[in-house]
Amino acid sequence: MVLPHRRRACRRGEGYRLAMATRSGLRPVDELEVCVVVDNVLDLLSTVPRSVTPELPNLIAAGATELSGACSCCAAWGLSLLIRTSVAGERRTVLFDAGPEGDTVRANARKLGLDFAELDAVALSHGHWDHAGGLESALGLAGHPVPMHVNPGMFESRGFKLPSGEVLPMGDVPSPAALARAGGEVVNDAAARTLVDGRYFLSGEIPRVTRYEQGLPPQVKRGRTGAWEPDPLVLDERFLAVHVRGRGIVVFSSCSHAGIVNVVTHAAELFDPLPIHGVFGGLHLSGAANEQWIDPTIDDLAQFRLGRIVPGHCTGYRAVHRLIDRFREAVIPSAVGQVHRI
Repeated sequence: MVLPHRRRACRRGEGYRLAMATRSGLRPVDELEVCVVVDNVLDLLSTVPRSVTPELPNLIAAGATELSGACSCCAAWGLSLLIRTSVAGERRTVLFDAGPEGDTVRANARKLGLDFAELDAVALSHGHWDHAGGLESALGLAGHPVPMHVNPGMFESRGFKLPSGEVLPMGDVPSPAALARAGGEVVNDAAARTLVDGRYFLSGEIPRVTRYEQGLPPQVKRGRTGAWEPDPLVLDERFLAVHVRGRGIVVFSSCSHAGIVNVVTHAAELFDPLPIHGVFGGLHLSGAANEQWIDPTIDDLAQFRLGRIVPGHCTGYRAVHRLIDRFREAVIPSAVGQVHRI
């Protein structure tokens, strides 16, 4: 497949000027550090590159004096990333998602010695419980008002349509009022924007351009009449991006319901001519509806020549194995308690 950004990059009209203006608001950073606060997987033993510190050294650095269940982190279905950037030695921190519930984010933050008082902002990737359930606890750990970035589409009541035709409701995302009570200075806006002195970029709606990335087909939402309506595209999903000086753009896509190729294609258009250096998060290539698209996804990702791929959460073991087969050392599977440095 020839990706749309390859065709459009040469047409430097109004769209290109808008892309350049958007990119100009994103400042390059000297260093990027990502701590995996919540993910589905624990991995104490696998070797990792020097740029990654696994969970155990981080636990010891935080004060653990023995190896036991009481000292180790907890895995849970969901994702939360603590993303730190440094510019001229000044560090700024954003929490991207907060996992499925408060106990996990609180326990892992404590065991890893993470001080949420350093948070400069919190952003939610999309309106699903496994990314939003720990938000109130995370804001409470900060102990001071923190900008909390969401968009209006995240607060629909949603469910999963089962093969039987019955609907299994999803837990609701905490409301803007609840997030404000927890200490969030809620920014509820659908538009793209930069965060924290221009160090982070939070996308707007992600264009759907590939033929095969189909969102979340079983998802439904409550309509105005109270009846369940199809809601497969998860249009409220957003990605976060950071420009690392000398490397390029690192994209954080917590669940990739929009399709990771759509995500990276949009980022490439926005930040052209900067390269996309890395992708970090859930790539949503697990489950019967998505596993059939593993190979075309990998083929299309290859066109971006990514230097770092950190698959986690909903990527699935089949896709992780195939990514490693194709991209070798560029792939570092995510696990709770890791710290990645770029």
